Amino acid sequence: MPHILIVEDETIIRSALRRLLERNQYQVSEAGSVQEAQERFSIPTFDLIVSDLRLPGAPGTELIKLGQGTPVLIMTSYASLRSAVDSMKMGAVDYIAKPFDHDEMLQAVARILRDRQSAPAAGEAAPAKSANGSGKSAIDNSNGEIGIIGSCPPMQDLYGKIRKVAPTDSNVLIQGESGTGKELVARALHNLSKRAKAPMISVNCAAIPESLIESELFGHEKGAFTGASAGRAGLVEAADGGTLFLDEIGELPLEAQARLLRVLQEGEIRRVGSVQSQKVDVRLIAATHRDLKSLAKIGQFREDLYYRLHVIALKLPALRERGADVNEIANAFLARQSARINRTDLKFAADAEQAIRHYSWPGNVRELENAVERAVILSESPEISADLLGIDIELGDLEDDEFIGLPAQPAGNASNSSHEPTEDLSLEDYFQHFVLEHQDHMTETELARKLGVSRKCLWERRQRLGIPRRKTGVASES
Repeated sequence: MPHILIVEDETIIRSALRRLLERNQYQVSEAGSVQEAQERFSIPTFDLIVSDLRLPGAPGTELIKLGQGTPVLIMTSYASLRSAVDSMKMGAVDYIAKPFDHDEMLQAVARILRDRQSAPAAGEAAPAKSANGSGKSAIDNSNGEIGIIGSCPPMQDLYGKIRKVAPTDSNVLIQGESGTGKELVARALHNLSKRAKAPMISVNCAAIPESLIESELFGHEKGAFTGASAGRAGLVEAADGGTLFLDEIGELPLEAQARLLRVLQEGEIRRVGSVQSQKVDVRLIAATHRDLKSLAKIGQFREDLYYRLHVIALKLPALRERGADVNEIANAFLARQSARINRTDLKFAADAEQAIRHYSWPGNVRELENAVERAVILSESPEISADLLGIDIELGDLEDDEFIGLPAQPAGNASNSSHEPTEDLSLEDYFQHFVLEHQDHMTETELARKLGVSRKCLWERRQRLGIPRRKTGVASES
């Protein structure tokens, strides 16, 4: 069982984090300062140290040296992100902004421990550094032959499922938002299958006019319709012996869905205008960003086809749910685009890396790739700034100068023993409890400062947790 040391001076946060980790099968020890950690424990014996950046006495970065190689995850407020970036330059493996979600913390811990376990032992050769100096190749990332970048827990789970599913002939439905890389997953499934030497035919169902889609997929005979001057094989025939990938299958018309169902049930097709069927051996992989089950309930998608497709379902996480993967993917895109224009000096500035990590990326990986390509083309200096990426994010709200350098301050009696958290108090519970308890006598600026976040972050958390801002009393500042 991995042994984790938490160093945090706020009792309520330390206790909630300890319970979170213990519930997830980690052994946990805790301390309120670097000095206390030194006095009570042999720091290098831990598998991971999770420490607040600002502590009484020495800062959390002191644990990097004291740990003698033990990975250190730094916790910091949004107001101190510049200091967090500096801590990574000093040797911290990563940082996480407070207040944070349970899943975000657990993903970070699991990834760091996994990376440490896979690191070469003493005496073994270290992996060769890649072009970006990360020590990981753009295609490795513990997923080997799959060839998809990213190592967060949801992606690791996906890689495991791909390896299990790929050798079979089962139909696969890939679900995920637009731009998440569904075709990459389909390509990995094909490449790892026994059909890898046969063709994989990719079709975007939303890109073909409804009047032509049946003939494109299933072919047609001469004279089947106006303009059909010769017979033609369809894309399903072209994929015979291989894989047919139907992207955005939710856009497929109902008539074409009926024909596709016949392919899946009988293993045969009939060209438009023909009375004869012919056998085909095709594995179908479909992808969609829509809820096919809901579409089936309202008659916009065939229910029998949905269940035929839903033999194996793979869910791709959105980019905003993948933590540090976003920076890894951005660096891979940077290397690729730099090579295209024969530049080797380009890198992301600190504000760009910060913006990349904290932007929500509604267009997912596709949007990120386009942003990096645009920045590389427009860049006139070796450092790519956040402005060049064209990301619609207020960096001032992530890095508010008003709060930089302020130590964490306990509010009222929030950290007294009388407020010791209950067994199930989570970090979100702490945030909600604190706001509800103090919003009547604190302004929004004071609340944000006490919590160590920007006012924008406070507002966003209010919205997500359903805590309306009261308009009465001192908290009604303009």
